[in-house]
Amino acid sequence: MSLIEQAAQRLEQLRKAGVEIPSSPAESPAQEPGDSEGPATSASQPVALADETRIPEAKNVQRDVGVPTSQEHLSRRVEVNPEVLDASYVIRPDAPRSQLADEFRIIKRPLIDNAMGKGAAPIKDGNLIMVTSALPGEGKTFTAVNLAMSIAMELDNTVMLVDADVARPNLLNMFGLPPARGLLDVLVDESVTIPQVLLRTNIEKLSILPSGTPHSRATELLASEAMVRLLEEMAHRYSDRIIIFDSPPLLVTTEARALASRMGQVVVVVKAESTTHADVKHALAAIDSCPVRLMLLNQLKSPVKDAYGYGYGYGYGYGK
Repeated sequence: MSLIEQAAQRLEQLRKAGVEIPSSPAESPAQEPGDSEGPATSASQPVALADETRIPEAKNVQRDVGVPTSQEHLSRRVEVNPEVLDASYVIRPDAPRSQLADEFRIIKRPLIDNAMGKGAAPIKDGNLIMVTSALPGEGKTFTAVNLAMSIAMELDNTVMLVDADVARPNLLNMFGLPPARGLLDVLVDESVTIPQVLLRTNIEKLSILPSGTPHSRATELLASEAMVRLLEEMAHRYSDRIIIFDSPPLLVTTEARALASRMGQVVVVVKAESTTHADVKHALAAIDSCPVRLMLLNQLKSPVKDAYGYGYGYGYGYGK
């Protein structure tokens, strides 16, 4: 039996069942081969002679109405309490202007220019910025957080803040957030991706990558091949984003030096009237391979107090 004869037979069956059939061919949808055994329809439903069982069509419709397809939408959103930031002396986009905010505006400018290729010379992976110190307790985490907050206030830049101090993580505490999966989970488990553990905050243009689930060999993972591959992926996948790493102190673990060798820029925080000249020299020698090394003098005694009543002075310059 030809296709035309099959269609005619199908129409006759529908008429006998009491279904009203349009008389004009232009008003009737074209029939596709193999539809004669299609599902039964009631008289109150419109008749569709075309194949109604094509599942991919339905999936496409669902995607069009807003089902996320990018892995970025897997990131969890978290709320940062402004009062917690105030307690940690962290600058806020909605806070009154302060001396501390003005200082970080000056500090961030050359870093942003280098990251976006606007510096004196092109810098490979310039968007990867490591904040470290010679020894613990010099204020590197404080600097990393405030630098990220200041960059997030820019109109044209977004920032990812990474807790790479996996032995003594403290970023989530400064934001008042509970422990969460993060960097270590990505390094240990290949099935875990960055978007799955990235935290999108209520601070516009700021996301956080926590240190992750504690691991017995956490510091060694920073020097692993998995970390090298991850940094390469981050530098290129998020090339439009400035990525700030709060890393371990340089003179405490050798892993920090391995991490620094993969960075485009390194900021070394030095505590005023505390860190010795010898420690600073040794720290700078440990990152000699990094193309851009900068120093920041932290907690310099100053008679001027900022809006939070906490005096912070700064010094800033190239490592050499």
